Amino acid sequence: MNGYLLFILTILLLGYLIDLTVALLNLRSLSPELPAEFTGVYGQEEYARSQEYTRVTTRFALIQSTVSLSLTLVFILAGGFNLIDLVARSFGLSSIPTGLIFTGLLALLSTALNLPFSVYSTFVIEQRFGFNTTTVATFILDGLKALLLAIVLGGPLLAAILWFFETSGPLAWLYCWIAAVAFILVVQFLAPVVIMPLFNKFVPLADGELKEAITRYAAAQRFALQGIYTMDGSKRSTRANAFFTGFGRFRRIVFFDTLMDKLATSEIVAVLAHEMGHYKLKHIPVTMVLSILQMGLLFFILSLFLGNQGLFAAFGMEHLSIYAGLVFFGFLYAPISTLLAIGFHAFSRRNEYQADRFAAQTGADGEALISGLKKLSVSNLSNLTPHPLHVFLNYSHPPILARIEALRRLETGAAGH
Repeated sequence: MNGYLLFILTILLLGYLIDLTVALLNLRSLSPELPAEFTGVYGQEEYARSQEYTRVTTRFALIQSTVSLSLTLVFILAGGFNLIDLVARSFGLSSIPTGLIFTGLLALLSTALNLPFSVYSTFVIEQRFGFNTTTVATFILDGLKALLLAIVLGGPLLAAILWFFETSGPLAWLYCWIAAVAFILVVQFLAPVVIMPLFNKFVPLADGELKEAITRYAAAQRFALQGIYTMDGSKRSTRANAFFTGFGRFRRIVFFDTLMDKLATSEIVAVLAHEMGHYKLKHIPVTMVLSILQMGLLFFILSLFLGNQGLFAAFGMEHLSIYAGLVFFGFLYAPISTLLAIGFHAFSRRNEYQADRFAAQTGADGEALISGLKKLSVSNLSNLTPHPLHVFLNYSHPPILARIEALRRLETGAAGH
């Protein structure tokens, strides 16, 4: 058997088995006993419902991954990539348009296969547990808008990458890296003013107690707020959230309207303080720099495998091409990507603890942050007792009880002084 094919099949199967094992461990870690910290916050019936939500979503994810793995294996072994390539080549176009067609067909096929799972998740599971507020029309429009953005933004970037690799010799990976970085930076600036309004409405926060409290806290931290907005998150879900977006004069803080309904003013200010902590502690630019370095590594390793005949033989390809090499390299890069993701998750969890500490130490009410986190956990039916291995591999935020414990220690330390 082709060595590349054996490696790819092994990685796919091993990844699936690891995910299966971790999911089963996570289900076994569900405890019927309500943690003491949530006494009086979670009713026993609601707590049982949160655990049922974890069970249902976990089992559904396992079914989806099983189907996805099975179809991927069949597609590879049956020469599906070669068939798509022959269809793309049948138009008789040059290499770059052919590559765009090839990639587009694969993306459409993947979307079509995942669509039933997305529909079931949204309109059955999320509906059953009271989260879904998405209408069929909104669901369809979201898909069409996402497709349009992929064509308008992703198409030119992919064309540029293909062109660089075809024409720029050994330094092509470097030019691709520079182009990709420039693309990301432009999108970061465009997102809050052009892209995100395609999906949601952003309304300036009305004058009143909340705006005054936020402005007062921001002024105390010498943090210039370019805009405070509410977003119609309730258009799609009852879940609550808040975030910063954009840079410079495009910087905004955004609160989901669902968050406004569920948290008191002091709790919302505490959530804001947490998000502000990420900015003040330079988490966002550092994360971006790390992501950019990771991208550079990806393009460099990619340049070593493009045109590799053994790799193309593994997928039963009749023709070599840069565009197919990009897709096939993704299979080889999966183990590195997984290891890097674990590192990024650990870094992100550390940042969350630091942002919590920043909020508690800069005038925001630490107890309000704790109560806000509790309310959000209850409203989102969060799993309070995830398995440590599941957290290590998949969590970008620490488990809620770990965050509360860290905040309690901080309060105890402050009281001791």
